[in-house]
Amino acid sequence: MATWILGDIHGCASELAALLERIAPGPDDAIVSCGDLVHRGPDPAGVCDLLAAHGARFVLGNHELRVLERGGSAPRRHDGADRGPTGLDLPELDAEDLAGDGGTPCRAEPERRAEVVRHLQTHSGYLLRHTGVEGAGPTPDGRGWLVVHAGFEPRQAPELQPVTRLCTLRRLPGRRRPRWCARYDGPDLVLFGHTHSAVPRIQTSRGRTVAIGLDTGCVYGGALTAYSPELDAFEHVQADAATARALLRSA
Repeated sequence: MATWILGDIHGCASELAALLERIAPGPDDAIVSCGDLVHRGPDPAGVCDLLAAHGARFVLGNHELRVLERGGSAPRRHDGADRGPTGLDLPELDAEDLAGDGGTPCRAEPERRAEVVRHLQTHSGYLLRHTGVEGAGPTPDGRGWLVVHAGFEPRQAPELQPVTRLCTLRRLPGRRRPRWCARYDGPDLVLFGHTHSAVPRIQTSRGRTVAIGLDTGCVYGGALTAYSPELDAFEHVQADAATARALLRSA
């Protein structure tokens, strides 16, 4: 089995389809997303369709959190077990109901907005360890791994931290405000998104990789990236540059 962890998709359904085709997951493989599934990009409903078709799981990003907060269904527990009922009959939704963090647009067609919200309600909380993914294995050197959208304070177990920190943290307080991953030294491998860079953000400590940032800015014209912790392997597809330029002009 291989688990493939996806960086921030942000509504880029065509790139997600191409990446899934490249990965070609088998029946025993698993897909997990770092969150920020549907905002900014051109086809959020298409992203939900593809993830659902592959049985993909996802942790909550800061954009999903805002949608669920607005609807009164944002969980407070890190595992999302207090999510409340899913598959609700939702009233007619307008664009503002689906807006993400900072009012970031979700470009779902009006008739599909409820479907998008229902999909967001199927989340796996704010933190997913490999032991919570059926059949998933450790890294090649025998370590556990976990998926979170943004990060956490390295001196404390992530399960003990505020859930908003897990989906919003980039830097720690103090002098020079270091990135959280620069202070993290394991033992588990952390796969995260939220902070985009041109290539995967790889953090090492004592000669081993301890954290990998997988948001490579697909919606900004970069790439959509996936990583398998069992295989220690990356896959990626380049963004549609014309779509990215159009989105930036309309932002």
